[in-house]
Amino acid sequence: PFAFIQFPIYEAFKKTWKEWQGHDTNPVQGAACGSVAGALAGALTTPLDVAKTRIMLESPVEGQARRYVGTYQTLSIIFKDEGATALFKGLAPRVTWITIGGFIFFGAYEQATQLLWKSGAW
Repeated sequence: PFAFIQFPIYEAFKKTWKEWQGHDTNPVQGAACGSVAGALAGALTTPLDVAKTRIMLESPVEGQARRYVGTYQTLSIIFKDEGATALFKGLAPRVTWITIGGFIFFGAYEQATQLLWKSGAW
């Protein structure tokens, strides 16, 4: 779900920026678009990450059934027992590292793409 959200937002931001300035975005602008898109996708998918983490880290006492079985069921238990804010635990660190990583990843991608186009290799 993360990439499914991130990439269309990245492309939409790049398209909007290009239309606004009247020419293609440069690698730094593309990196900024990817960074913000990653932050949004990260924030939106945090509840899924929380559920995944709970499922993975659960270690029930021998003989007891697992409390967290599937994604939807885990999200429901967390919401019911801890409230909606618990679904967004770790939001700030997650969005921060994704924002920084997105800038580096998309910056490198944009720079490599630009160099390949200029060299004629692409």
